[in-house]
Amino acid sequence: MTSIKHLFRINASRAKVFEAISTLKGISGWWTIGTSGDATLGGFMKFQFGDMVGPEMKVIEIISNEKITWECVASPFGWVGNTFTFFLDENDGKTRVRFSQDGWTEQGDFYAACSFSWGRYMESLRQLCQTGKGEAFGSERYRK
Repeated sequence: MTSIKHLFRINASRAKVFEAISTLKGISGWWTIGTSGDATLGGFMKFQFGDMVGPEMKVIEIISNEKITWECVASPFGWVGNTFTFFLDENDGKTRVRFSQDGWTEQGDFYAACSFSWGRYMESLRQLCQTGKGEAFGSERYRK
């Protein structure tokens, strides 16, 4: 198995970043405006990308202002069983984010495309937390 990993810092508090990764409103601001469901522990979230049905995630771990983990339970992308973890800590007065998508069986073209896209969405998360405006799929900023 292999993973997609990203490490970066956000000039915002851990509480603000945690809200952006742990609430439907927050996720809708940086990943896709088509976010619905229940973002609490044990809840299920669905992600729609325009006309394309995206993954369904179960929230399997929450440590307030520190960590959240989702497990993919349905996906047209072959992500079922993959886990998505956001770990937050403080570094040089900023919030450091360690993101990983674990469970990939191969590092082919789709893996590379997803890694690139996750990088783009991690920058969107940073922008949402620092400026109040991310570039979630389907948003005005995404289309520019």
